[in-house]
Amino acid sequence: MPPRKNKKPIRIAIAGMGNCASSLLQGIHYYSNAWAVRRVLRSNGLLHPLVGPYSASDIQVVAAFDIDERKVGKTIPSAAAALPNCTTQFIKQFPRIPIRVQMGPPLDGVAAHMQNYPSEQTFVVSKAKPVNLARVLERSGAEILLNYLPVGSQKAAEAYASACLSTGVSLLNCIPVFIASDPGWANRFKERGIPIVGDDVKGQVGATILHRTLARLFMELSKTEAVQSVLMEPLKGTDIHIGPSDYVPWQKDRKICFLRIEGRGFGDCPIELEARLSVEDSPNSAGVTIDAIRCLRLARERRLSGPLLSVSAWTMKHPLQPMTDEEARHRIEQFIRGMSDH
Repeated sequence: MPPRKNKKPIRIAIAGMGNCASSLLQGIHYYSNAWAVRRVLRSNGLLHPLVGPYSASDIQVVAAFDIDERKVGKTIPSAAAALPNCTTQFIKQFPRIPIRVQMGPPLDGVAAHMQNYPSEQTFVVSKAKPVNLARVLERSGAEILLNYLPVGSQKAAEAYASACLSTGVSLLNCIPVFIASDPGWANRFKERGIPIVGDDVKGQVGATILHRTLARLFMELSKTEAVQSVLMEPLKGTDIHIGPSDYVPWQKDRKICFLRIEGRGFGDCPIELEARLSVEDSPNSAGVTIDAIRCLRLARERRLSGPLLSVSAWTMKHPLQPMTDEEARHRIEQFIRGMSDH
């Protein structure tokens, strides 16, 4: 479908101006320019140059929140480039966005162990007074809020989810705090008539998808639950372990995955596989997020509510209804073409 003229921009707000937000902003600018210059429907690194009539250039950031003194009060581009962000900058300069980052509620958004890191590797909490989240969302005209808070921010994530419920804003929950996949929260969004996508965004080529693909190979042959979901008979806890290590400062935003899989083949003969994957973590998830944003716009236009099952299964590690990668890919393509998501 060609781009539709006179489209309204997809107005988004961002909670957490960290590496993922930086990569997303760069990606929106990068692929907007790619579309304008090349006029093609193929763009390397972006699975769907168009979702319905919407391209990356249709996404507009209208509000942002953070709690770090180096970001609060700064313009969005300045905050995206500020410490402790350390992801790759793959565009020459950030586009001009005059909107300033506002102070969010710290709550549990700063883990105790972060105090052991130097300031350039951790958060420095601003003394500014937290804003009224719902009021900012309403005044900004945002229709989608991206949750990019630090892992473990349960109370903070719930505060933003509550603000979405009170304002009719859709939530795109990119962190492993369970909102869209929690039946209680899911029902609240459904009852309010608000579509939601979550939880815990995937990378395009990351540890989870690699591990799931290889595990399925062994069946026919970076989360334990996400990988177990593709196995016909889940392994015992003593036979499987998938999880992150501690933060390694010199790796910055680069994630390294080591895999070892053991199985049995013809004649019950042993098969062993070892692999190493290295990716820049935040850009790896940004393309998935750009797709999810545009799918949420379609859902809002179609007046859908509650968790988008196919979109969440394809873009998230912990959806409400897990699916195989093949099924999720098939169903999200159907959703984009206008078929039901339920």
